[in-house]
Amino acid sequence: MNPYDYDDIMKNWDEWVKYYTMKGYEDEPISSWPRDAFETLLEALFYAPRITVDAIVELGRGIVLIKRKNPPYGWALPGGFVDYGESLEDAVIREVKEEISLDVKIVDQFHTYSKPDRDPRHHIISTVFVVRAEVDFPKAADDAKEVEIWYPETMPFKYEMAFDHYQILEDYFKLWRYNHHG
Repeated sequence: MNPYDYDDIMKNWDEWVKYYTMKGYEDEPISSWPRDAFETLLEALFYAPRITVDAIVELGRGIVLIKRKNPPYGWALPGGFVDYGESLEDAVIREVKEEISLDVKIVDQFHTYSKPDRDPRHHIISTVFVVRAEVDFPKAADDAKEVEIWYPETMPFKYEMAFDHYQILEDYFKLWRYNHHG
């Protein structure tokens, strides 16, 4: 039985009810729930969009990108999933620290990207922040295999980038950077 596979749970319903320890409303065991109520809960858990943050890390004239250690591979903005109880702002600062070992200050919330196919793993909604690192040099950690500082004239090709991060950087250079940096 695979706890991450909705179809497997539905196929092996009776076994899942036996082993599931979750409680329902008013401390009723989940085995007393009507099947459609449990299906609704599972759909919310499996099919609801996930929330992430990404960071456009400005370091001097450059932008810091990571080469991903895990699939989907490619160059990407530092970022990741928002933890339960965590604000988007706290999440982006934490993710940058975890992935590239930099302390940053948030400059602005840039844009939210929500196309359902922007991430091949799941429907992911990402809020992108522009952040700035004043000192230090990035160092790959956590999900980052490598880290490099890229410049507008030397950015990776679209096919070298993960997710929709190429589009995000195009938007940034077109809509934000030149309006804020001249």
